[in-house]
Amino acid sequence: MAIIDLASENEVAVRQAAQLLVDLLPQGWPTIESALEEVRDSLAPERITRIAVDGEEVMGWVGGLKMQYPGGVWELHPLVVRRNRQRSGVGRALVADLEERVRERGGKVVYLGADDERDETSLAGIDLYPNPLEHLERIRNLRGHPYEFYQKVGYVIVGVVPDANGFGKPDIHLAKRIVPLAEQQT
Repeated sequence: MAIIDLASENEVAVRQAAQLLVDLLPQGWPTIESALEEVRDSLAPERITRIAVDGEEVMGWVGGLKMQYPGGVWELHPLVVRRNRQRSGVGRALVADLEERVRERGGKVVYLGADDERDETSLAGIDLYPNPLEHLERIRNLRGHPYEFYQKVGYVIVGVVPDANGFGKPDIHLAKRIVPLAEQQT
């Protein structure tokens, strides 16, 4: 496996990355056209777009977008791994690679949102108000939500947006400091 930049002229890889979105995240990208638009948007020079490849097969894709915070915050968006390659280290390698690219660009924190639109956590299907943090303290993974994957690679839950995708469909926010605090204070 190799992790490389996704190049706009590699139409085969662009289409495979788009198909991963349709296959794995159809709520966000229900059509190949919408997914191709997302992939092509990710190829802007100010963004990071990396793919894990095995020969000509795109096994996974990770993207990064610099946020408008002065502290060097980047958003991890998206991360998708081909179903037959999940739980084999591809996602972990893509996240580590993205973090290294972010550090190279002066970033200090990587942030992401992990929607729960399919009732995968104990936060779904309920009214998180008036105290969303109380519910967040007791979060449970019911059906394979990816927040636990991100925790395994060092991310912590930093918040939740109740009803982000409609009633009972929250967005769980996670973040990771990728530059040690001591280095940030010098």
